[in-house]
Amino acid sequence: MQTETTSGDETNEVQYDQANDRYVFHYDDDGTATITTTIVHALASIADTDVSQGEFSLYDSIDPDALDRIFRPKADGTQRTGGHIAFTALEHEVFVYASGDIIIYPPAKTHHPGPVR
Repeated sequence: MQTETTSGDETNEVQYDQANDRYVFHYDDDGTATITTTIVHALASIADTDVSQGEFSLYDSIDPDALDRIFRPKADGTQRTGGHIAFTALEHEVFVYASGDIIIYPPAKTHHPGPVR
C-alpha cells in the first residue's frame, strides 16, 4: 500500500491511501482539539478550502456539537468502543469511528460524456 503523508493539524497526520483512494487518520482524544475541529481542518486541507474565510462550515453537513457528544467518553470516564457516524461534507464521504479512526473518501469522479450526435 502506497501512502502519501500530508499535514493535518498539529496532533494528527492525514495519510492518503492511494490503493483505496481515501484519506485516513486517527483522532487523538488526549489532545486539545475536539473531534469536529480535527475533521474540519482535515477536510479543509484535503479539499484545499480556507475555513477562516467562511468557505466551509461543518454545520452544513452535521451538527458538530452532537458529533462531539457522541464520541465523548461515557459519564463514568470509559471510552466508547463501538459505533460510527457517516456523513458527506464538501462532497467527501466522512466516516468517524468510536475508536478514533477517521476515513475520508474524495468525491466520486464522474465521467461526463461528450455531446450526443
